[in-house]
Amino acid sequence: MTTTAALSGIILGGNTARLWGMAARERLQRGLRRVGVGTVLDEQAPLPVQGAVLLVSDHWVFDEPLLAALAKTGNTLLLDAASGQVVAGHVPAADAGLVATAIQTGSGPDALPSHLRRSDVAAVAGSYNDVLRKKELPYLLKLTAETRAAVERRMFQASYKGVTDVVTKYWWPRPAEVVTRWCAHRGFSPNQVTFMGFLLVLLSFWAFWQGHYLTGLASGWVMTFLDTVDGKLARCTLTSSPIGGTFDHGIDLIHPPFWWWAWVVGLTAYGAPFSADATLMILAVILGGYVLQRVLEGIFISAFGMHMHVWRRFDSFFRLITARRNPNLLILTPAALLGAPDVGIALVAVWTLISLAVHALQIVQGLLARRHGPLQSWLRQ
Repeated sequence: MTTTAALSGIILGGNTARLWGMAARERLQRGLRRVGVGTVLDEQAPLPVQGAVLLVSDHWVFDEPLLAALAKTGNTLLLDAASGQVVAGHVPAADAGLVATAIQTGSGPDALPSHLRRSDVAAVAGSYNDVLRKKELPYLLKLTAETRAAVERRMFQASYKGVTDVVTKYWWPRPAEVVTRWCAHRGFSPNQVTFMGFLLVLLSFWAFWQGHYLTGLASGWVMTFLDTVDGKLARCTLTSSPIGGTFDHGIDLIHPPFWWWAWVVGLTAYGAPFSADATLMILAVILGGYVLQRVLEGIFISAFGMHMHVWRRFDSFFRLITARRNPNLLILTPAALLGAPDVGIALVAVWTLISLAVHALQIVQGLLARRHGPLQSWLRQ
């Protein structure tokens, strides 16, 4: 293992193909810095005479988890599984010249020192992505002008979480890919997209409060779409930041209960108010249930060291429909279209109670299962 800050990174190649609106070299520079490589040297700079060197070719596109794993794994050559050629290496400075030549010429590792491990993507990085909650090998893709579109498509697919809600997983991918590419090629940042989503959050809140449910739903659905786009744009262009992540996740965490509160208030203006007692009960169930649901998820992480939704296949399935924002909108939208927003919010309250019961049961089942050993995600098996 090597401390990444002590690494020198060198990008080889000179590829002129562009990716997500930027030069291949620029994206690779961002990737190396994001995984903690202390110094990124120009290809024409003298090779370091001591320490470790991470050599990569800009004719290849490296998934960020792959770069991160390679940066921590010394004395290693990364080979393309199909061609067998050396595409990267984390090697001692003394071997850097030979490895650089092999990468630039697209040759195999036969002439390289035997103490350097020959590894492929699976051996270096594994196949489980804890951040995106899915089992998938990191990508290593050949980049040319001809393959650019296919490479971008594969990168976009890889940017998706494996366990999420039904709308994000099945409805948004195709249109979100188009909009993400459009934003990237026109220089829009993820934070700008997030801010546009935030404005729509406020618009939906106002519309629901006034009883303008269809207007609020229209802006709300666009907001949920932009909530998909900003994350994918950040991952594909390697432009995510702690501030942007906090802004995005903070909005996602805070706004849903305010929407449901505004929806209940708006029933008076719409002409279908609940009684005072029913209003208090529904708000208590929905708002309190939202908080409790998040608390239960936190308890599961604290108790078992992983997200509740990745333990078993059922848990991942239930994440598709559990009482969060997008599944709740799927209940509220047809209700509003049918002129029954009061029925819709009552159904959301019922579904919230059912979801809470399921999550509480998951914790109990986890405690029972842990008696036979630590819990393990089905995605790791």
